[in-house]
Amino acid sequence: MSIKASITAVSSYLPDFVLTNKILESMVDTNDDWIFSRTGIRERRILKGEGKGTSEMAVPAVKKILAEKNLSPDDIDLLICCTATPDHVFPATANIISDKCGIKKAFSFDINAACSGFLYGLATASKFIQSGMYKKVILVGADKMSAIIDYEDRQTCVIFGDAAAAVLLEPSTSGYGIIDEVLQSDGSGFQYLHQKAGGSAFPPTVETVENKEHFVHQEGKSVFKVAVNKVTECVEAVMQRNGITKDDVDWFVPHQANIRIIESVNERIGFDPAKVTVNIQKYGNTTNATIPLCLDEWKDKFKKGDKIILATFGGGFTWGAIYLEWAI
Repeated sequence: MSIKASITAVSSYLPDFVLTNKILESMVDTNDDWIFSRTGIRERRILKGEGKGTSEMAVPAVKKILAEKNLSPDDIDLLICCTATPDHVFPATANIISDKCGIKKAFSFDINAACSGFLYGLATASKFIQSGMYKKVILVGADKMSAIIDYEDRQTCVIFGDAAAAVLLEPSTSGYGIIDEVLQSDGSGFQYLHQKAGGSAFPPTVETVENKEHFVHQEGKSVFKVAVNKVTECVEAVMQRNGITKDDVDWFVPHQANIRIIESVNERIGFDPAKVTVNIQKYGNTTNATIPLCLDEWKDKFKKGDKIILATFGGGFTWGAIYLEWAI
């Protein structure tokens, strides 16, 4: 029987500080009704502390997996970190996470596909497993979005939060695991959702800081329209390719970008709302962490063999869907 990559453990980490809509009312011209009606968000978590980057959240998530599965750090073959907010331009945040967790016999690297990174990473990690080369791969989805958000911009500051989550992937011949994926991108979407400065095209200068070019720029209406269309298309495509219908799917796990996007996609596809995982009201958009955070929160409700579709959309533009059968 062919080898499939199966998720065999899930964990997450959330910072302690809760940034509520009420607190945001004192920071920017907004209110709870305005935020909730447009995004579905009531609160989000923020990582506080000097010098604390994305790895600060990822490390405890990874250590939870090691403890839960009774694994030594030396058992890990590969660690991938999916993030849009690395600790540093280099080295990779995955390298830093591995070092802090004592993982010395693996190689590690980062993937940046904005909010779609975790699905891109899941597809990538699964190929290493399916090849037979590696037995234990940890995939992290983590972002400290508060580091690149302008808290004077009410269009973006209400949306994003900080979090990390991780999964362990192992080979399986049971038939359960990652079945198929549809992943796509369109670089012309850059203009609608990006962070202009900080890279080699626009290195940091006094001017880029003064012009607030290191913060997220988003044109919400343009992003919304493309996101709904593309996510719907890729979910329908992966179902059609695998001969399943909306009624066959046990759980739909969408990226938690905006409740309106989630609801609009589901209006087109028609999943039972009770099968759609939503926690955006508690955490906001944690970018690469949203999907694994949902997996961790709902894992006690999942049953072995459940058919699950993951779907995402991110800046750039990037988007995709993955079909898997739950193996735990």
